[in-house]
Amino acid sequence: MKLYYDWASRTWFGSSSCTLGSSQHPLNIISPLAARDLLSFSLSLRNGNAGPVIGILTGKGKDQAIAGNGPLFKALQNSILQKSGLSYVFTLENLKDNSVNGYIYIPRQDKWIEAMCPLPHLVYNRVPFRKLEKTEAFHKASRFFNEQAIPFFNPGFLDKFDIYQLLKDHPPLKDYIPETILVTGPKPLKDFIQRYNNIYLKPANGSKGKGIYQLIRLEKSITLNGLHDSFSYADYDHFWNQWDTKLTNKPYLAQKAISPAKIEGKRFDFRILAHFSGGCYSVTGIGIRQSHEQDITTHIPNGGVMIPYESVRTKEHDAFIHTAASEAGKLLEKTKGFHGEYSIDAGLTDQGNYVIYEINSKPMSFDEIWIEEKRIEELTRLFLSLSGF
Repeated sequence: MKLYYDWASRTWFGSSSCTLGSSQHPLNIISPLAARDLLSFSLSLRNGNAGPVIGILTGKGKDQAIAGNGPLFKALQNSILQKSGLSYVFTLENLKDNSVNGYIYIPRQDKWIEAMCPLPHLVYNRVPFRKLEKTEAFHKASRFFNEQAIPFFNPGFLDKFDIYQLLKDHPPLKDYIPETILVTGPKPLKDFIQRYNNIYLKPANGSKGKGIYQLIRLEKSITLNGLHDSFSYADYDHFWNQWDTKLTNKPYLAQKAISPAKIEGKRFDFRILAHFSGGCYSVTGIGIRQSHEQDITTHIPNGGVMIPYESVRTKEHDAFIHTAASEAGKLLEKTKGFHGEYSIDAGLTDQGNYVIYEINSKPMSFDEIWIEEKRIEELTRLFLSLSGF
């Protein structure tokens, strides 16, 4: 089915009678001759409805420019076009009652065009900032899509402590969770440090390893190691006096530190990407991240290095990773709504025990090209399936 977009009048036309996206209004018909100067798209047709039309929801940065993962958006739009679909990127401000002011990527010209788009069949939530998801505009948009029966793919960011509490009460995964508390004041944290001597402090809503510290107690003294700095204190009270504001201004977790398994003296972690596929949750790709200059985090932006999973692969690793991916997806769906895509950060102790550190509902791009390509493939297939095409 051929569809055409006229920039001048901001109007869609069809080569035959049909509706587009979730709009109920039939498009005007145009002949190929009259449409030869218009932008054209080939879409699938289902019961007189052209699609699939996928909306990718993002946000604006400080300069009011569209924010988010540009390479992912381009790759998805390209892939959806190849599968006879249409997608566009939009922000909360762009949403109207019957249409969306969106941005469509045109691969052959490598450029974005602004267009008046129909309501989509499905919305992929890639809002890049937690604070934006707390706004009334976001809640209003969520309610709107729900009322219109438009699937809202991945409801929102996940809180680390919230996820910890869910995991520790979920029998298939509870043995993989290091003990974790919310830092609420000086005494609970002091008791926690005295119990374990070696802990991590993490922002409950952080990402990419930002704001993580390792805290080590040796008799009375406290050493605090960050990604780029280190502090020493004579005792716990001196430490708390310096850090109470930072640790209580926004939610912080304290988590028991593990003694990690190492390759050539450096710790390594599993980074697992998973998608909903064929009625269940399964692994799309596995990356290994190894620490390089510090042992606090293995994230590549913080100096971590990428090594292939095949170099450490065992049957035990495979079994744990597939269980973690499958059970995490089921748990999220049951408690947080449908998550068609998520990633898991996990590790291994020097005793051979597995650990789940966190689950992310909006995975960053993977540095492994093959994983990112598979991700685009899985998301496109899922979009087509969920939108009924």
